[in-house]
Amino acid sequence: MSSSEASASGYGFGTFKGVYTPSILTILGVIMYLRFPWVLGSVGLPQTLLIVTLSVAITALTGLSISAMATNMKVGGGGAYYMISRTLGLEVGAAVGLPLFLAQALGIAFYTVGFTELAVSYFPAVSPTVISVATLMVLTVLAYVSADLALRTQFIILILLGASLVSLFLGGPPASTAGPVGEAVPAAAFWVTFAVFFPAVTGIEAGLGMSGDLKDPARSLPRGTLLAVATGLAIYLAIPIFLAEVVTDRNILLSDSLIITKVAKWPILVVLGILGASLSSAMGALLGAPRTLQSLAQDAVLPRVLGRGYGEGKDPRIATVIAFVIALLGVLLGDLNAIAPILSMFFLTSYAVLNLSAGLEALIGGPAWRPTFRIPWWVSIAGFVACVSAMLMIDAGATFVALFVTGLVYHAVKRRALKAQWGDLRYGVLVLVARLAIEALARRRPDARSWNPNVLVLSGAPSTRWHLVVMGRALAGDSGLLTVAAVLPADNGESGRSEALTASIEQYLDSHKVAALVRVESDPDVPAALMALVKSYGFGPLVPNTVLLGQAAAPADPIRHAELLTAIQRRRCNLVVLHEGTSLPALRQARRIDIWWRGHRGNIGLMLALAFLLKKHEVWEAADVVVWRIVDVEQAVRAAAAELEEILGDARFPVRVQVVADSGDAFRTIRANSAQADLLFLGLRPRGADEEAAAYAGYYASMVTLTEGLPPTALVTAGEEVDLHRLFAGG
Repeated sequence: MSSSEASASGYGFGTFKGVYTPSILTILGVIMYLRFPWVLGSVGLPQTLLIVTLSVAITALTGLSISAMATNMKVGGGGAYYMISRTLGLEVGAAVGLPLFLAQALGIAFYTVGFTELAVSYFPAVSPTVISVATLMVLTVLAYVSADLALRTQFIILILLGASLVSLFLGGPPASTAGPVGEAVPAAAFWVTFAVFFPAVTGIEAGLGMSGDLKDPARSLPRGTLLAVATGLAIYLAIPIFLAEVVTDRNILLSDSLIITKVAKWPILVVLGILGASLSSAMGALLGAPRTLQSLAQDAVLPRVLGRGYGEGKDPRIATVIAFVIALLGVLLGDLNAIAPILSMFFLTSYAVLNLSAGLEALIGGPAWRPTFRIPWWVSIAGFVACVSAMLMIDAGATFVALFVTGLVYHAVKRRALKAQWGDLRYGVLVLVARLAIEALARRRPDARSWNPNVLVLSGAPSTRWHLVVMGRALAGDSGLLTVAAVLPADNGESGRSEALTASIEQYLDSHKVAALVRVESDPDVPAALMALVKSYGFGPLVPNTVLLGQAAAPADPIRHAELLTAIQRRRCNLVVLHEGTSLPALRQARRIDIWWRGHRGNIGLMLALAFLLKKHEVWEAADVVVWRIVDVEQAVRAAAAELEEILGDARFPVRVQVVADSGDAFRTIRANSAQADLLFLGLRPRGADEEAAAYAGYYASMVTLTEGLPPTALVTAGEEVDLHRLFAGG
């Protein structure tokens, strides 16, 4: 059962009962009563108001993002996890959802310990641990039986909470006998107090966690969330202003955690408010945490048995027991100040990703993004930046630990290769990034310093000419692009065969761990299809700059083959024709790469670049690179060697230079000196402007004939406008 299906069988709560009440009761909880005076005493009124403003701003921005997302999708159970997983994918959702569940479960302990602090002041003979465990068990039983029953009790608590605030603001300075009740808690710095206070405004997670039990989430989540945030802001700004007026002794604020009861007109109402708020906040977390876990289980991130629902409302009873166990461990820790920063980090992580999800949706602005509650994309991105900034300021080390843990969860879920039954935003994000990159590239001209290969391999089915793919992967390396292309000799209408071949090639490449794009054309005229592919493949500035093809035998139609080579050259692409010989050079360890240079500076730059790229591949990394130059007379050897040394002087690339005198037959000289090489690079001149195709076909055929018997040979033509010679000449 999916989360969406689960949500359909939930309770059907409305805005007030399902969102506003659990949210505001969690916002106006234990921190407001027991820790807010300490925050005021630590940093003073101006900085306290700043902490409130920053905290509520982060929550408000997140609330706006939640509102936009809730009105753009059918929200199922799981709250924040559900929204994130349906936007950024199952892996990201799980990476945030699991820590979020842990934060919610620890939140139960946080609020229970707050209740215990007050109870112990009235029953000092009873062990705090006993009170906490007993309270936690009672609340868990209530949540275990029925969420509806649990929420009904919160209406009474809401009335008590309102009465306690009225009593507080009608009060005045504490009696003169009301001094510190104990040793003052040391004042803390701004970001430490921020970390302690921030969980107070994370109450929107309580309402969001009930998403699967709402009658109309798209209506209730925005209204209930934003109204709760606005109510919390007003109250949290008013309380420190009032306390600063009536309590002038900073030591009292730092040492007396119950000072609010002593300034109230009717202290008993504040005591009841604290007790009620603590219990209701714990109950809100007890309702939300199991539903996050239930949704994770229903999506198969965790064992499905954990997501089983019981009763009319499909209550997550197994998940509730697990949340109870985690909360019990938190209760045994017992220190509010120790738990609060942990909660802050987890909640800020989930808030950050919620904002990022909404921001990316709005930024992409695809047809699927049609929220009825619209906000500009920069509002959500500002919320994301604010969350990350706050995390770093609170504790940079803990932030990186949280990101590391999130990354581990992401990697673990990714390795399981779970198949989600819904689409997500990742394809759209990649398209957005690609679009921005392409637009930026279109405004710039490539140069030697930033050159990287974009290799188009005309290999056909890779299983039959695998060495071409391996050579192309080695040339593309980690920084270039590789496309494996094939032409299916069939009618264009046979799209099914073309798609099947594409899928087969992709699977074959994946099984051999080769990252490449795949392009399959379907045409009965194979040479014409290859010509069209060379002329049209690419998008904007992202077009192949190097075309690699094989030459195992004489082409069936030499004229059309010459025209294909011409099309590559005239498209300003580098051309590499691999004459395989009798061995496959890319499939065994290479010892030597020979480059034979005739003096054309464009070709030497390209051949050196190709050799350098090959040496970055594990098959070729130990190979020596030797540049050979043939001169006409013996006396010219020294001058030619000096010229090569000058060209390669700043190469920062280990190359040996060899100059030999012409024996009268250049290819006899090549055979004599390169018989032990594993790969040869030879220049292939481009077709002349007025040269007939037949003449160029004859020239190419003669090159193929002359290279027979040589080790595997790559015939190279530099076609780009980029002067690759500058890569090695230091120009």
